[in-house]
Amino acid sequence: MTVQNYLREWTGQPVRDILSGMVGTFALIPEVIAFSYVAGVAPEVGLFASFIISVVIAITGGRPGMISGAAGSVALVAASLVHTHGLQYLLLATLMAGGIQIMFGLLRLQSIMCFVSREVETGFVNALAILIFSAQVPQMVHVSWHTYALIALGLAIVYLLPRLSAAIPSPLICIVVLTALCAAIPMPVRVVADLGALPTGLPHFTLPAVPLSTEAILTVLPYAFAMAMVGILESLMTAAVVDEMTDTHSSKRMECTGLGLSNIMAGLFGGIAGCGMIGQTVGNLRYGGRGRLSTFTAGAFLLLLLVALHPLVARVPVAALVAIMIMVSISTFSWSSLRDLFRHPRLSSAVMLITVAVVVATHDLAAGVACGVLLNGLFFSFQVMRLVTVSTQDSPDGQTRTYHVRGELFFASASLLPDAVDFQDNAPNVIIDLADARIWDLSAAATLEKTVNRLRARNKQVRLHNAGPRTTSLLTTLGQKALLS
Repeated sequence: MTVQNYLREWTGQPVRDILSGMVGTFALIPEVIAFSYVAGVAPEVGLFASFIISVVIAITGGRPGMISGAAGSVALVAASLVHTHGLQYLLLATLMAGGIQIMFGLLRLQSIMCFVSREVETGFVNALAILIFSAQVPQMVHVSWHTYALIALGLAIVYLLPRLSAAIPSPLICIVVLTALCAAIPMPVRVVADLGALPTGLPHFTLPAVPLSTEAILTVLPYAFAMAMVGILESLMTAAVVDEMTDTHSSKRMECTGLGLSNIMAGLFGGIAGCGMIGQTVGNLRYGGRGRLSTFTAGAFLLLLLVALHPLVARVPVAALVAIMIMVSISTFSWSSLRDLFRHPRLSSAVMLITVAVVVATHDLAAGVACGVLLNGLFFSFQVMRLVTVSTQDSPDGQTRTYHVRGELFFASASLLPDAVDFQDNAPNVIIDLADARIWDLSAAATLEKTVNRLRARNKQVRLHNAGPRTTSLLTTLGQKALLS
């Protein structure tokens, strides 16, 4: 990335980026507080971490316009560590997770995203939309009719105001109008202060109060690795979604290292690890946030709200935030995927639905994506396996039988070769023609070796024809180069 491109990502549309970043801040607050409770830490741990992560990754990240913070499956991974060992061990895990993510980027391991198919991405997005909406349900049960009226009014402002003017993001106006309305007309509705105690001071530098012993590191390492992988997965998935929505490219490697640096800084200031947040990111994009300034504003404005405007933030009705998040969930969901269920191949649709089901059932985005990728691999292997054919051709004198192998031979399809060979045939000479076949792994090479040896055990002369360089290399690795003679 050139210096000019980097500066352009900061200065492209400053007013729009600042306004959309401010909307992203209000969307951050309830979700961060909720996930702080999931992780078993005080709200300020998540809120301060979100401020630091957003500010640092705006400078060091590889995907402009993406909002990152202390939320997502990272909190679910961290919860058991906090419950068993306490906050200080979580801070150490956060530092270690950041270091792992930096190494991940430096080693260029971000290419694993190539294994995430389109249907898995669609399932990821749809599951996120469902989780975002379901997270609002607790705020809509056992409440007065005033709450429903405010949510309806908020949705009307969010959806109808842009038809009149898009100069100011409608969610920001929704927050201002509903807060002013509740201040003018007292109503029995929940406000942000009811979600949890908000911090009133500034974050301060701290080191984990954990003895740096081998036992402590081994205790924390599994959690740190899981937090790092979940964070990378969610961030890269979110970056891929943003790439598609904006028709732009991002540096996945830079995003990995930037996320690692952000989490290290969050850990040094008493915060939990975080990652990309697709709900807030989609909201940011929807209202024009495209540059790094929108990400920076989301974090900086969060600190401003928590410290300088603490009393005002505490009075914002939760109904306003619910209305915004409902809008975000609706815009996040890929509605075209419902139509595509009956148009796309059934295996592809099954992968998407299973990804959604696993994420919604476990609230673990990494688990859903892992299941989707695994199923994709199995289905792909099955489809490739079906393309393997073995045909036979006998010589006029009946002394030689040739097996023409076509297709990709690997661990899943290699067994089709011995199944197609007639070991009881009377022809004394056998040729296995590999001109139209590819041997991909040691499993296929070992199967080929066993097939040849079984034929030779029946006193047959066996020759391999047209074995390519890869087949030769694999057989040599197995110590069976003599099979080629």
